[in-house]
Amino acid sequence: MMTTPFVNDENNVYQSTLWPGLTLTRQERHLLLHCPSPVDSLSSAIYGGGIGKIDRIANIYVDRFYNCANPEKDVAELFQNWGYPQETTAGLLTAVRLEHAAVLEENGKDASLFCCTTAGVSNGARAGSERTTFPVYQPGTINIMLMIDAKLTQAAMVNAIMTAVEAKTAALGDLGIRDAENGLVATGTTTDAIVLGVSQSSSYSIEHRYCGTATDLGAAIGRVVYGAVQESLRAAGVKPS
Repeated sequence: MMTTPFVNDENNVYQSTLWPGLTLTRQERHLLLHCPSPVDSLSSAIYGGGIGKIDRIANIYVDRFYNCANPEKDVAELFQNWGYPQETTAGLLTAVRLEHAAVLEENGKDASLFCCTTAGVSNGARAGSERTTFPVYQPGTINIMLMIDAKLTQAAMVNAIMTAVEAKTAALGDLGIRDAENGLVATGTTTDAIVLGVSQSSSYSIEHRYCGTATDLGAAIGRVVYGAVQESLRAAGVKPS
């Protein structure tokens, strides 16, 4: 099911239709994805990134004037103020309006998937092309929160990230998004981030070892990420070129 749950200002909580207890809440300054129990995580989050165990992800809005000198410290202070456990919460920063977040879920025989994205493309970029680069952190433009209720090996988790990024790139290509500097077809933006969470639920008999596009799970990952990225861009007013 595809939805943009927060376009209507009266809606502040989205409850997963497939993953009992998984909720996405719009707060004043951030989206909070809360899992009913800790999940294995692999991510590029500015706070709580890498490999670990998390039960929350906060996608935090900052404006274009945000001082990026010490984002980890800034996020840690926000988590302390909000009462979030710093050891099990991943933090993302986004310059995209939170009401444009899109959610897509899909149920399969051996896995259920939840994907939430916030996306903008004002700084579209093509990997491998010559362009301006920066040595410091910048807030995310396409942030992907991908949750998989299934059992995956660590190698499969890496494979899942690969497939998700491929799907994001396909979504941008099909919309005709271009590198802001050289006009080439964009593969992403200059400030993308992703968080993958895996339940490792014992209710599934299969342990997934692969998540490429030839697998059932990889195909599902591609569909939810592709759809959510396109929907969040549509909500933000981006039209195919």
